[in-house]
Amino acid sequence: MISLPRFFRPDPFRPAGGPPPQRLGAFFRWCLDGAWPVLFLAGGLSALAGTLEIVSALLLGQVIDAALSAGPAEVFARSWPLMALFVLFYMVLRPLAFGASSAASNILVSPNVMPQVLSRLNRWTLGQSVRFFDDDFAGRIAQKQMQTARSVTEVVSEVINVVAFALASMVGSVAFLLGIDAWAAAGLALWMAVYLTLIRWFLPRIRGKSGARAAARAMVSGQVVDTITNIKTVKLFAHARHEDQSALRAMAGFREKAMDFGRTSALFRLSLMGLAGILPVMLVGGTLLLWRAGAASAGDIAAAGAIAIRIAQMTGWVSMALMAMWGAIGEAEDGMKTLARPHTLTDAESARELPPARGEIRFENVGFSYGRGPGHGGLHGVDLTIAPGERLGIVGASGAGKSTFVSLLLRLYDTEDGRVLIDGQDVRELTQESLRRQIGMVTQETAMFNRSARDNILYGRPDASMEEVIAAARAAEAHGFIEGLRDHMGRTGYDAALGERGVKLSGGQRQRIALARAFLKDAPILVLDEATSALDSEVEAAIQQALHRIMEGKTVLAIAHRLSTIAAMDRIVVLDQGRIAEIGSHAELLAADGLYARFWARQSGGFLGTDDDDRAGDEG
Repeated sequence: MISLPRFFRPDPFRPAGGPPPQRLGAFFRWCLDGAWPVLFLAGGLSALAGTLEIVSALLLGQVIDAALSAGPAEVFARSWPLMALFVLFYMVLRPLAFGASSAASNILVSPNVMPQVLSRLNRWTLGQSVRFFDDDFAGRIAQKQMQTARSVTEVVSEVINVVAFALASMVGSVAFLLGIDAWAAAGLALWMAVYLTLIRWFLPRIRGKSGARAAARAMVSGQVVDTITNIKTVKLFAHARHEDQSALRAMAGFREKAMDFGRTSALFRLSLMGLAGILPVMLVGGTLLLWRAGAASAGDIAAAGAIAIRIAQMTGWVSMALMAMWGAIGEAEDGMKTLARPHTLTDAESARELPPARGEIRFENVGFSYGRGPGHGGLHGVDLTIAPGERLGIVGASGAGKSTFVSLLLRLYDTEDGRVLIDGQDVRELTQESLRRQIGMVTQETAMFNRSARDNILYGRPDASMEEVIAAARAAEAHGFIEGLRDHMGRTGYDAALGERGVKLSGGQRQRIALARAFLKDAPILVLDEATSALDSEVEAAIQQALHRIMEGKTVLAIAHRLSTIAAMDRIVVLDQGRIAEIGSHAELLAADGLYARFWARQSGGFLGTDDDDRAGDEG
């Protein structure tokens, strides 16, 4: 196998050199940075193949002239070198050139450009803030990534396979006609000018309509994925017809945009094919007139005819390719508008790593209301210091600010007023990854990947051994049911896949795996957001013992509606409308006979209302 120089060996997973620009040309350069040597090589080979098309017509003309000059009896004896060159060209040189061009396009370009673009877009998307994902469909974002990477790859492939090939053929055609007669070359140049004018008029319109079609297609994907993701809710509420109508409305919008694109495309093709029909008449007719005047040979007529027919055929091919290319540019531009947005939550240029934390947490006059000002949820004027190793309970009604409190600690959002500090360091001055590595979290809505049980637990610490995974699962009372798992592929135990979002597990099983993940992470700060709410009493009692063991030496923040689960905390903070209303131990708060005491008194079955996501309440 031929080994290419290192210069021509692409690295499709190399990181981009900065954020994606929001101007189309610069965005394409960002996507393709690092792949230029391979692209130029492939383009050069395609241009060589295009030039050989003209050479083939010239050789045909020379063979005809040689045959007419020598006559049937002498043609091979007098013209054998030309005949040998003709055979060598068609049987060896031309196949090798086209084969090399195809190999460069299909081995070096397409398999490397798409992964390069997709990896860069995905890496940039992963760096977006939580709000970016909250404001969009997950399916739409994924669709945009694939759409944009595919479109950029299609544009590159068409430029190499069509534009470079066609330009080389056109330039060679003009050079050949100049050798016969300048007027013939001028006629071809005039035809090309009209051809380019038509392209210039149509392609921007095709690009715009293609972008609109891509946006409508992504909306269909987003709608369908959103429905499928929540299919149990759809069935429980008997809303299949409602979801079908929503999907049909999105599909109708896509159909209309697709038809609009199709009408423009059909008119474009009709115009170019009409123009293409003029070229053979013009070139062959002109060369015939020159032959009649003695200024051209029969071979020139044959060569001009071959070139004219080839260009006319190529016109249809090029028009379709350009239409596809401009359509792809429109789709890439549409994807760029969604994916190339600047990150709104970034590490400071001087951000430093958070060393192993002691666990002191301080909120200094913290205010945050999701950009909507006081009175619209969030937190307001929160001052609180949590000592290293202290266990703090957090309670409050829906919308009181509990989840906002935790989100600001994790720096999922930046404070609008005040600051949050860990061990005296402002979280905005730390790298986000080093901050979150120091915090373990278990939420009521447990997040599961459609991966094996082992992989889901290892997410807490990917370098952990299997023995450590099993120990964490045992501590979370999860080992027993994991050993009994079996998926549709026949994989069992820790190798069994859990299904999308852990759909194959019960709520309690999902929560136990999430607890095992947190146990394995063993971070110095532990956040428990209704961490045992989905467990039955017997399992909860066993896990509470494990939780108390893992809490030793850690700073713990426990959000709870079932007040009995936090009664033993060192202190309890009561939030009310984004402010700290009360703070103290369980006994002190009961003695104060305030808000906490009222919660405790009226609590029925141990619950203070249901609040799956305080943020929804904070914003509502």
